[in-house]
Amino acid sequence: MKEIDFLPEWYKDGRRREFSYRTQYIVLAGVFVVMVVWNFTAAYSISKAKAELVQMSASKAEAESTSAKLDRIKSEVARLQKKAESVEKIESRIDFASVLAEMSFLIDERVVLSKVQFFAEKFADEQQFKPNIVSAVRVAGIKIGDKGALPFGDVRFKVVISGVAADASDVATLVCKLEDSPYFYNVIPLFSRNKLIRRETNPAVRPQISEKGVSEPQENFRVSEFEISCYLANYHEK
Repeated sequence: MKEIDFLPEWYKDGRRREFSYRTQYIVLAGVFVVMVVWNFTAAYSISKAKAELVQMSASKAEAESTSAKLDRIKSEVARLQKKAESVEKIESRIDFASVLAEMSFLIDERVVLSKVQFFAEKFADEQQFKPNIVSAVRVAGIKIGDKGALPFGDVRFKVVISGVAADASDVATLVCKLEDSPYFYNVIPLFSRNKLIRRETNPAVRPQISEKGVSEPQENFRVSEFEISCYLANYHEK
């Protein structure tokens, strides 16, 4: 049996064109939707990138500020380290209060000191020393080295004690006390000699009249003038 198609060609062509148009519309709509979605995605990505860029800029500024602070801190630390090294070089390692107390304990009322001098000396063998006990010194005048200058580095201190004693035996007693003290060592009496000291007597006493005129009454005392050298025992030699 043969089928007969009664639809005219123009109708068929119209239907085909209509189907083609519908397909094109669907494709264009899909492309439009894709473009819209891509546009929103791109806008979101750009917005996110901008936010990240702003955050990175803030982080960069903070990092630069932190880096600048760190550089300043490093510079300050270096300056303080240099100052600490300088202080370490000129540090005498002497506790003067302790030595003064020790000397006050050793010196009795029969001995009067006129001066105590400290001389900083470099070690002859240039070896390092290890601090042991603290020490220090006292008295009317204190001199450290020539013109008050301290040599840098590890030094030991020579002490020169000058004064007068009531008797030579008092000088010998002081030397023995210094030798027995843990604060001093290598005690050497430099000299000990007799000296005459004149002291004015009571003004109420009647002045003496001689051929040279009126003279004030005087009283003479014979004392022993001395000078002793020693070293502070505040280090160990290796």
